[in-house]
Amino acid sequence: MDIRLLGRDEELPMQLLLEADPSEELVREYCAGGLVYAGELAGEIAGVYVLSPLSNAAAEIKNIAVAESVRGQGHGRKLLLHALSEAERLGFGNVEIGTGNSSLGQLALYQKCGFRIDSVDRDFFTRNYPEPIIENGIPCRDMIRLIYMI
Repeated sequence: MDIRLLGRDEELPMQLLLEADPSEELVREYCAGGLVYAGELAGEIAGVYVLSPLSNAAAEIKNIAVAESVRGQGHGRKLLLHALSEAERLGFGNVEIGTGNSSLGQLALYQKCGFRIDSVDRDFFTRNYPEPIIENGIPCRDMIRLIYMI
């Protein structure tokens, strides 16, 4: 997978971004304020992440997604490690990421890559999304916040 910064004039890979966050309004909002990186395979966008500054010292990965057809091949890990490398290159001291309590695969991946659970935002998804989210047969209610210290 080749990863590059998406140009501001390029169309967002919205279908892919919506796989990680079902709110198009929120996705457009944080993409406008962040850096959108596209992972390409054979000239097609197959992965994406959004890196957003929180302060001079901290950044957040707001969205990270891999196309369903190429999942399970290490592309998510490659995107995540690229995001950490970019954050370090840009001078951030830590990187935050959040995921749902029901996102079991993502929680495992983030911790395998060195993230540590920092906090839980109880009822985040029920407060911010009008439709219930069910993942892995589990109601997604709480945001699990993780942090990586560079």
